[in-house]
Amino acid sequence: MLNADELERYARHIVLREVGGPGQTALQGAKVLVIGAGGLGAPALMYLAAAGIGTLGVVDDDTVSLSNLQRQVIHATPDIGALKTDSAAAKIHALNPHVRFIGHAVRLNAANAMALLSGYDIVLDGSDNFTTRYLLSDACYLAKKPLISAALGTFDASLTTIRAHEANASGALNPTYRCLFPEAPPPGTVPSCQEAGVMGALAGMVGSMMALETIREIVGFGEGLVGRLLMIDARNMRFETLRYGRDPANPLNGDAPSIRDLSAYL
Repeated sequence: MLNADELERYARHIVLREVGGPGQTALQGAKVLVIGAGGLGAPALMYLAAAGIGTLGVVDDDTVSLSNLQRQVIHATPDIGALKTDSAAAKIHALNPHVRFIGHAVRLNAANAMALLSGYDIVLDGSDNFTTRYLLSDACYLAKKPLISAALGTFDASLTTIRAHEANASGALNPTYRCLFPEAPPPGTVPSCQEAGVMGALAGMVGSMMALETIREIVGFGEGLVGRLLMIDARNMRFETLRYGRDPANPLNGDAPSIRDLSAYL
């Protein structure tokens, strides 16, 4: 139930026909987990908090460094050396005290993934490495949680939504992350952000789009990104979307699934 303060705070949402009071109430009741309070997670967290998500969790065991501040806008210069979960908690509380924030100052791994996911309705992947992306996508499938996954390059980015545990309108299972990317690239072939750099404003844009996709998934309007990959070329400001389908050979929800748990990551 929205109180008088919340009705005024979210007034610009509530007057939207696609959101309204019922949609804002759905946001208030939602529990969203963000993996990483970095370049993608920082803007996503800020806009989700501003939108009135009832419970926001973040998983990150890192501390704030000076080089983070070019893109990780939830942190500021006085936060250098602090846990990112603590820094994020302070900013979110200052922005919207109606949001319940839960900081998990741990690194996501096979031992804790299922327990962490269990308390949330939807998960955002703002991680920066392939091991975590595959682990998280497998865990979300096993836990039956929707996953919004984004990735950043230097001047390029991608965004998609995974609901591999569900069927589409025609009754066919939705594709998995492994249908889109069957295998991680060989080690050393994709340079890290530290090595190659990244445009800070691009991280802000994609993180905001992750928040928008989350809101759309919760409220239920428009065509989501399930089975669609949005690709962004920030150098030339071009956007393309490609469709992808379930691979019958994928090891999660394929015709002969082989992944039943996260033991391969232990």
